[in-house]
Amino acid sequence: MTDDPLAPLDTHLHADRLKSRRLEGKVARLLVDASGLDALERRALEEDLRSAALALPGVEEVRVGLTAAKVERTFVAIASGKGGVGKSTLSANLAVALARLGHEVGLVDADIYGPSQPRLFGTDEKPKAEGKTLIPVSAHGVRLLSVGQLVEPGTALAWRGPMAAGALNQLLEADWGAAKIILIDLPPGTGDVQLSLISKARPAGALIVSTPQDLALIDATRAIDLFGKTDVPVLGIVENMAGFACPHCGETSDPFGRGGAEASAAELGLPFLGRLPLSASIRVASDAGAPPAAEEGPAQDAFMALARALLEQLGSKRAG
Repeated sequence: MTDDPLAPLDTHLHADRLKSRRLEGKVARLLVDASGLDALERRALEEDLRSAALALPGVEEVRVGLTAAKVERTFVAIASGKGGVGKSTLSANLAVALARLGHEVGLVDADIYGPSQPRLFGTDEKPKAEGKTLIPVSAHGVRLLSVGQLVEPGTALAWRGPMAAGALNQLLEADWGAAKIILIDLPPGTGDVQLSLISKARPAGALIVSTPQDLALIDATRAIDLFGKTDVPVLGIVENMAGFACPHCGETSDPFGRGGAEASAAELGLPFLGRLPLSASIRVASDAGAPPAAEEGPAQDAFMALARALLEQLGSKRAG
């Protein structure tokens, strides 16, 4: 038996975040660790502990102090030299795969003029804000922000470069909570958004997505050159849409060729991180807002392997 009126807080749901507590007269003073929480989660935690303390005998006022350790974030740019190579689908599923491996992950849909991540994640939820700071939406274990969440579907964004760069900055400066790895799904090409990202966030590295065909590889090389000129390490190249297994006969064909991205990686002295198939099931699941990386099957296996390869490259860059 204890005569400490605040002792019941030690068994509260959030007792692990309660760093200190004391009662001064009828005022309870609580020091709470809010590390890894976004603004809405911090507010909910504070109110929950305040209500719990006010329910105790002898407590008439509660003063809560919040403290939080700084979250060190790793930004990874996912880029391609041209559109239509499946970069956004890959970004979505890579984020989900990293989350399934136990990492706190965020995804910025930086394709300002053609945002697709809300559709790929199957969410039409709008992000909330704390003042001018956006709070990402959670979907499939990933914290997500996209311009597509902020405008009506089908709206054309007639924005010049500075406006697009400003929108990107707002997404990057969001309250990412516990997210430590932030993937950035870039628009195709080597324009204002890419340059703004590099100057603002300084990615730890870039992942280049290409199909095996020569035209895509030529454009991918331009993207690689941009990151080289701005001292952003290229973590590796992924060959997408390589190999199509016929759903009827099971025979595999290569409508876009095979091995081109792997050969280019070897030629450029860059890591080759893997090959992903051209798959009708991935397309159908993506259109339905159900990332294949969230479900058991061959597609999930491929994205999980890619996630592990990316983590290995990030680890080697840190060690270097």
